[in-house]
Amino acid sequence: MGLNPKIKAFLEEVNAQPISLENVSPEQFRSQARMQSDTLKQEVAKVEDRTIDLEDRSVPIRIYRSADKTQPALVFYHGGGWVVGSIESHDATCRELANSAACTVISVDYRLAPEHRFPAAVEDAYDAFQWIAEHADRLGVEGSELAVGGDSAGGNLATVVCLMAEERGGQKPVFQLLLYPSTGYIGEEPASLNENAEGYLLSKNLMTWFRSHYYRTDADRLHPHAAPIHSELLHTLPPAAILTAQFDPLRDEAQAFAAKLQQEGVDVFVRNYEGLIHGFAGFSAHVEEAREAMEEGAAKLKQALHPNV
Repeated sequence: MGLNPKIKAFLEEVNAQPISLENVSPEQFRSQARMQSDTLKQEVAKVEDRTIDLEDRSVPIRIYRSADKTQPALVFYHGGGWVVGSIESHDATCRELANSAACTVISVDYRLAPEHRFPAAVEDAYDAFQWIAEHADRLGVEGSELAVGGDSAGGNLATVVCLMAEERGGQKPVFQLLLYPSTGYIGEEPASLNENAEGYLLSKNLMTWFRSHYYRTDADRLHPHAAPIHSELLHTLPPAAILTAQFDPLRDEAQAFAAKLQQEGVDVFVRNYEGLIHGFAGFSAHVEEAREAMEEGAAKLKQALHPNV
């Protein structure tokens, strides 16, 4: 199947004004990046900004409630290569997931690189999840029914939170919703990394640029908290829904991660969506296929958070 026509038109516009990665700083990239194309945002019952006060730092969060009652919750981590992105950039996605999965979504504004390199984002993601679990009553969510999720780098953080909960004896998420996640790979470069190396928003060069700002040293690239496919604790992970896109450099590594989880006995729903690109969550208001993909992922999340419905 070919590239979705609406996404193709968007890419033609973006590719006509490429960002030169050789000379651009993270600050400049943040000001120019087009993280999501959505301008349409769904209404939810309530949106609230708060700050989590941890032992040595504060982490902003945004809470999206799809109903005025205590609900199960998804703790969400935005994508952006650990360098760009924010609560604001993924506002539309969080609203959509809250409504579609009949849950509360708590979006975590973790620290970004290169100002805060690995493992700062990982520590923020894990500590925020544990804080939310400990303060569930105060937040108006069901503390025993907490899932994690995210897109791209955020999907990476979500699954790493699950691994860290096993390692540190913290509360474990009950489910993980991973949208085209960055999970690392074993052996040779995945085929999709070169098949979709450029022209599809996320490029191979951009991935290298992100990682050069995120990692402290080359050794970080193989750390299980940076590339979770290398973890020896994959068998402990909760059930997952892993969604990938045809024209995405990360397609094959995410598919391989899903296969690895299945080999380890983890219940995994995995699907590759034809005609879509990395970041398709941001197109769901305008592209039917992207909306259908998000609805399918949200349905799996809803089933996990509302097993008796």
